[in-house]
Formats: sequence, C-alpha cells, structure tokens
Amino acid sequence: MLDQTTHSAENTPQLSRRSFLKTGVGGALFLGTVSMTAGLSGCATDPADHISAVDNRMNASYQFQFLSTDDIALFEALVPALFVGALPEDPDKRRFEIAATIERIDQGIVQFGAPNQKELRKLFDLLNFAPTRIALARVWSDWPSVTTKEADAFLNRWRNSRLGLLNNGYIALSKIANVAFYGHQNQWHLTGYPGPPAWMVDALPQFKNA
Repeated sequence: MLDQTTHSAENTPQLSRRSFLKTGVGGALFLGTVSMTAGLSGCATDPADHISAVDNRMNASYQFQFLSTDDIALFEALVPALFVGALPEDPDKRRFEIAATIERIDQGIVQFGAPNQKELRKLFDLLNFAPTRIALARVWSDWPSVTTKEADAFLNRWRNSRLGLLNNGYIALSKIANVAFYGHQNQWHLTGYPGPPAWMVDALPQFKNA
C-alpha cells in the first residue's frame, strides 16, 4: 500500500527561483547533453498543442504551450503516485482530475520564464529519453506502461537520493505538481484552506471566471 503522505503538499521542500534545479556545472552540462540527445533521437520536445480527448482524458479545446506529448505521458504516470488518496475514486472523475492537473502544470510552467523553462525541458528530456530514464530513474518501461507503484518507487528514490541532480529533480516535479493540484479550488478542502473571503470573490473578476 502506497504511503498517502509521502508526497503531500506539506512535506514538499520549498522551491525558490535561486534553488531551482541547482545542480552545479557538471549537472547542468549533463542535462544539456541529455536534452540535445533526446531531441535528436526523436523524443517529443515540441509543445503538444491540442490533444484529442480520449476516455475523458484531456480537454480537446486546451492548447498545450510547453508540455510535449511525452511530458504529458510522464505526468499521467506521476500524478496518481503524487496524489494517491486525494484523487477521486470514480474512474471518469479520476481521469478528468489527472488531465486537469496536467493542464494546470502546463499553464504554470508557461509563467516560469525562459531560464526555468529551459531547466525543466532538460529534466523532462532526461526522464523521457530511454537510456537516461533507465540509468537514473531505474524505470524500465515507457511512462504509459508504468504502474502507480512503480512511479511511487521512482519518486521516493529521487526524493531520498544523495545526488543533488536527482534530489532537485524530485523537488521540481513534486513542487510544480503540488501547486497545480492543491492550488485549485477543487482541492482546497484537502489542505484545510476555506477559500478566499466572499468579498474578494465578489470584487475580483478572476474568481468569477474560475
């Protein structure tokens, strides 16, 4: 049985702009080489744009601006492990919530700015490129075939790793996912946040359009 508190918002290390994937010169060069090799090998690195809805998986009208089709498959494997016990049990609602979280991850990354986007692209390419996925993540299957138990084991390995490259990779993955999941009003009740005051909801247009 998976530990339901392992990847909770409260237990996720804080991720500042300065500490974001702070792996040193060696790590940066390694990630850069992986990213270039992944692109040359045919890994999907361009934004996925519109994804056709399959089994209520994605909103066909949503346009991905950063995540590639390979990145989407990566997060489809990781989100159930990151939020075990917090996702709906109903299969359709569960698929919808996973898809909506991935869309919000994409929206959040778009706001990061070019330097952080560049580092995230390197990290995602490392996890999507089969040789480095196997060597560093110890994940033998491609992400669509990875079980929640296997994804959870991978996250825990990187979380507890003494290698800064891997540990910071876990921080980046869990932080952006936690913000996308727990930051949405559908999940506010899971964190004890009651939501914004009524006067703020009435006054600010973004709440009316939420």
